Amino acid sequence: MKRFFLTVSAAAITSLLTVFAFRHFDKKNNDVQTYFNNQIPVQKASLNSFALTTGPDFNQAAEKTIHAVVHIKTQYNYKNSYYDQFFGYDPFFNFFNQHPYGNSVLNASGSGVLISENGYIVTNNHVVSDATQIEVTLNDKRTYSATLVGADKGTDLALIKIDEANLPFISYGNSDGLKIGEWVLAVGNPFNLTSTVTAGIVSAKARDINILGDNTSVESFIQTDAAVNPGNSGGALVNVNGELVGINAAIATNTGSFAGYSFAIPSNIVRKVIADIMEFGQVQRAFMGINFSDIDSKLAKTMGLKDLKGVYVVSVYENGASFKAGIKQGDIIIKINDMPINSQSELKEMLIRQRPCDKINVSILSNDAEKTVTVVLENREGTTTIIAPGSSTDKKALGATFKEITKDEKYKLGIDYGVKVTKLEKGKLWSAGIKENFIITSIDNNPVKSIDDIDKYLPNKQGGTLIEGIYTNGMQAYYAFGM
Repeated sequence: MKRFFLTVSAAAITSLLTVFAFRHFDKKNNDVQTYFNNQIPVQKASLNSFALTTGPDFNQAAEKTIHAVVHIKTQYNYKNSYYDQFFGYDPFFNFFNQHPYGNSVLNASGSGVLISENGYIVTNNHVVSDATQIEVTLNDKRTYSATLVGADKGTDLALIKIDEANLPFISYGNSDGLKIGEWVLAVGNPFNLTSTVTAGIVSAKARDINILGDNTSVESFIQTDAAVNPGNSGGALVNVNGELVGINAAIATNTGSFAGYSFAIPSNIVRKVIADIMEFGQVQRAFMGINFSDIDSKLAKTMGLKDLKGVYVVSVYENGASFKAGIKQGDIIIKINDMPINSQSELKEMLIRQRPCDKINVSILSNDAEKTVTVVLENREGTTTIIAPGSSTDKKALGATFKEITKDEKYKLGIDYGVKVTKLEKGKLWSAGIKENFIITSIDNNPVKSIDDIDKYLPNKQGGTLIEGIYTNGMQAYYAFGM
């Protein structure tokens, strides 16, 4: 009996301990579960459609633009290797041409963008310049012969046209509104692979890469990391809404293929240049009548500038647009029409978007005081009128007086012929950097033996021009500029 009571007592105590322990640990478990649920949101681990669409969606932009980007094929008469009479060894030739050597006819290809339903197409000047035949293939494989409406070497833009109606086209976007890091698409025909779309972000803006080779050219490229290759030239750079924000023009590369960075001409420049070509037959350039420079640490130290913002006015043309507005040498341009200006490329971009007689509000720092003046822009001849086609290369526009060289000068310099620049005024030659006493020996590889040759090769000339010659001290020089 004693043993029985001991067994029952032990069982009872064990049961009580078990119940106590269960309740105690169950409470702890509930506390832990409550803490876990309150601190960490959880969801089912299944894959759903939402997880696949959280990134940028390019479908709409690609669909809106791919049918409005065309494939351009061109033919050229044979030129010696990559040599071009304006650029020398042309930096663009290797970018979009397929066969630099071969028979008497070269074939090349690029891209273009339809900007109207009646067949107007924007492309790069270097895609169609000097072409004897231009063929356009649409995304639906229809093929047309195109005509060149007009071109501008200084911005590397051209306008061509095909005879067709009811075509898809891309609307202009606002390139000023692009932000660094914003997604963009490059649409074109690289390596003859038609209708190709690549994506990237805007890496930089107002980039000057010194590729156009003319001090009157405008380089204010949009830099992106969207893949662009030979054949993409002239194609579209669009935003995620499918709006045209640039025309792809070049790449930074050591191999000839995409190496990480591509460059596009901003749509706000494209819109104005193409409008000028359609309305006037040529681009209407506006000038402030100043020479200007970027501000770096060296210039700031030399000139005693307090900071590096703005663009420094190196000199002011007497009786020019800025002179009349009161801008002086040493002033610093910080804004134009309330847009900040911090580089030469930004200033050039603002000016190419204007026409002669346009008024701009220029904010400057003058003697450490900020003020705003109104500048009435002028044309290259110093007036406010629109330049008519064919009038840009007359003697007045050249701004120079010429004289045939003497026998003694020929003997001293070791040349057989040439024409000396004896006096320079504001004009095309002065703007190109030519100084007085420069002896012109050739224009576009044509020998200049008399003043009559100047009249023969320069009047009514349009496009790029290469002048070669020698100074009286024996220094040879070459000047390339647009007429």
